[in-house]
Order: sequence, then C-alpha cells, then structure tokens
Amino acid sequence: MRRFTLLIMFISLSVIGSLIKIPFTIGSIALDSAPAVVAALLLGPTAAAVVASVGHIVSALFGGFPLGPFHILVAVEMAALLYVVGLLMRRGWFISSYVCFFIGNALIAPLPFVWIISPAFVLSIIPSLALATGVNVAIAVVVSKTLQRVWGERHA
Repeated sequence: MRRFTLLIMFISLSVIGSLIKIPFTIGSIALDSAPAVVAALLLGPTAAAVVASVGHIVSALFGGFPLGPFHILVAVEMAALLYVVGLLMRRGWFISSYVCFFIGNALIAPLPFVWIISPAFVLSIIPSLALATGVNVAIAVVVSKTLQRVWGERHA
C-alpha cells in the first residue's frame, strides 16, 4: 500500500510539474519529468516509467496536444527512458543515470520526428527540450540528494 501511495504522489507531482511550461516552442515541454526521475530512485524502473508516461500525456493535454497522436510515441519514449534511468539508479550509477536522462530526453527522443515531421522541427525544439531537461535534472538531483541524506539519517 505504501508503494502505491508513493506512486500516486509522484504521478500527482508530475501533473503539477506539467503545468509549469517552458515557454519556447511547443506547449507540452514542462517540468513533469523531475518526479519521474526521483521515482526511479525511490520506487524503481517500472514506477518511474509509469510516472513519466502519465506525466507526459497530462503535459500534452494541458498544452493542447500540439503533436496530436504522436504524443503517444513521446509517452512511450519517456517510459522507456525512465525505465533505463531506474535500472541505472538501482545499480547505484546516479551520475550516469542523470546524464542518460539528459542525453536521451534532449537529444535522442526527438530523433524520430526528423522523419515524422522535419529536421527543422527537431532542431527548433532541441533548445527548449535541453533547457527543460536540465531544469528537471537539477530539481531531481537536489530532491534525490536531500531524500538520500534524510533517509540515511533516519536509518543510520
């Protein structure tokens, strides 16, 4: 029951983050990923994948679904990426997991849109994706470090 409660809490935080948009190119780029990265640390890869995919769909909903049904592709990409991040965190490779998330979200995830929409579209969204991903990573690092310190103090 505790894990389910935490999962719902992280999904809720992701929904709140989805309301904080990065005003640059398309309206679905937001701060919805940080809770998924923290969930990867606390709950594991599967929970992180769920939080990331739900967070993206809600962010797209609030942004008016600018990519239409292609947001399903993005949600699947986010789920896969956060699953990998969760696996890396499970092994204790925290810095690698943050780097993986940044590269995967800002540079690799947009690549299918080179063929779906256009190379110009991808080049235009990379700066805002990189900015949003950097902010999401920074938030996740601060929160994760704080939680690790508090958890360590409680159980030492």
